Amino acid sequence: MRVMVLVKATDHSERGEFPEPWTTEMMTAMGRFNDELRQAGILLMAGGLKPSSQGKRIAFDGTDRAVINGPFTATRELVAGFWLWDVKDMDEAVAWVKRCPNPMPGPSEIEIRPLYATADFQRQ
Repeated sequence: MRVMVLVKATDHSERGEFPEPWTTEMMTAMGRFNDELRQAGILLMAGGLKPSSQGKRIAFDGTDRAVINGPFTATRELVAGFWLWDVKDMDEAVAWVKRCPNPMPGPSEIEIRPLYATADFQRQ
């Protein structure tokens, strides 16, 4: 089962603020965690996202397209980083996230979402 693990943005991440020594300590701890994921054979990809002020959205309405420049509101709904994992089930994904260092200075959230597989679209 493939899952996308989403690190939710915070006010700090949207401002691009990562205070020292937290940054060094978090990067070291996250590096160790990513090494564990690799050694377990579940890490497919990982990355951090720059603040939404550097992003764009494309709004679709029929054949029309509109470009919306960031920053975007509702910080708690934005994503600051992600992993793509291949796990046996959602329970395994939850267990791994519980082992993750806190990715933000202060309270934060990580969301786990399963990816669709081809079998999900096949008629029975």
